[in-house]
Amino acid sequence: MNKLKVAVIPSVMGILCLSENGKLIDKEVFDRDPVKIAEKLFALEQGKPIPEVKRLIKRLKDQRYTDFLFNNPELANAIREEFKVNVEVGSSIELSEKIRENMGELGVELGFINKPSEITRWIHDVTMELSKIRIKKATEKRDLLVVQAVQALDDLDQTLNLFMSRLREWYGVHFPELNRLVEKHETYAKLVYTLGRRDNFTVERLEKEGLPESKALQISDAAKSSMGADLQDVDIEHIRRISKNILQLYEARANLEKYIDALMEDVAPNLRALAGPSLGARLIALAGGLENLAKLPASTVQVLGAEKALFRALRTGAKPPKHGVIFQHSLVFRAKKWLRGKIARALAGKLSIAARTDAFTGNYIGDKLKEELLQRVKEIEEKYPSPPKAKAIKKKAKRKEKK
Repeated sequence: MNKLKVAVIPSVMGILCLSENGKLIDKEVFDRDPVKIAEKLFALEQGKPIPEVKRLIKRLKDQRYTDFLFNNPELANAIREEFKVNVEVGSSIELSEKIRENMGELGVELGFINKPSEITRWIHDVTMELSKIRIKKATEKRDLLVVQAVQALDDLDQTLNLFMSRLREWYGVHFPELNRLVEKHETYAKLVYTLGRRDNFTVERLEKEGLPESKALQISDAAKSSMGADLQDVDIEHIRRISKNILQLYEARANLEKYIDALMEDVAPNLRALAGPSLGARLIALAGGLENLAKLPASTVQVLGAEKALFRALRTGAKPPKHGVIFQHSLVFRAKKWLRGKIARALAGKLSIAARTDAFTGNYIGDKLKEELLQRVKEIEEKYPSPPKAKAIKKKAKRKEKK
């Protein structure tokens, strides 16, 4: 028995079924509502069989049509599973072109429009609504929130560094010795806001602010013998206000880090388990989204964030970077120098698996990936306990030159 094949083609008017020679076999006409039509077409793009497609397949199957051609592989698989029919995934360009050329006349024949010239307006209206839906769905992806949150964190860090530089110079007029004695910015701002004048920097009050006794004694002695100028109350008050604003920014930064942690738990739990919330979020931000990160090869993930050094190496022939932002991972930056490249490669491989799992399956394998990574790092450390000898490096360089 000859197999009967039919191409299932969506359009702004409805779902059209055409034979191999382009003859219209059956159809399901949409209601004349651009918003509803756009929603149905978007559902088809996502591989979801809409009621119109299901009704057509059922009718054609009853008429002994055995093979169905779809442009969308996900939709084809869904139809195969539900109706147990043979499906093919391929391009029906010739049939689609034929429909496009005669769409106005076909619309009149189907009763969708009154005259052929109306079809242009319908195509425009439906296309506009479909674009709105696509944009809305794209912006609803929570990994885009991760990108924005990481960028906001970077902006906060830049602002804090700028304000702290100004605060240290400003307060340094009054108590310059404090600048070298307190390295942590947040602690410096807290001391300036809480204590104000250098006369208040006593051992007791400094210990109350959480400083160890030795450091408190050191700062107290410096305050007593300070070479700074004596400022008026109004000057100190303005400096304290700036300090207060800085501390509020530090609080906002801490809250933002908590938000990123919760967001990563929801969006990319495997990546979070393997890289930590901050580094995982930064990788997503650098790639422009979780799905983009999942599509990158491990070798690209390894050097994300080191693009300038990579392009410089390609241009000048210098050594390419062994790692990018993943250097922030404790396994990499704590590793011995000659092992960092190998560990970064192993880490990038596992990060790629984690990102793909988060993006496409949703299964949790973070603990397993972490265990496998630690085992691989252990193997690398055992295999390369000491740095390579200079002779071996020179021989390797010479072999490359000969090639």
